Amino acid sequence: MPQLNPAPWLAILVFSWLVFLTIIPTKVMNHTSPNEPALLDSEKHKTEPWDWPWQ
Repeated sequence: MPQLNPAPWLAILVFSWLVFLTIIPTKVMNHTSPNEPALLDSEKHKTEPWDWPWQ
C-alpha cells in the first residue's frame, strides 16, 4: 500500500509548511491598505448622567 510509505508525504508536508510560514506571511504583510487610518483628536466627549424615568 503506497499510502503507508511516509517518505514522499513527509517531505511534501515539511515543504508546504515551510512555504506557509516563510513566503506567504511576508507577501501578505507587504500589502498596504489604500485607506490608512487617520488620527482623530483625543478630546474626550462630555457625558451627562442618565436619569431613569422609572425610579
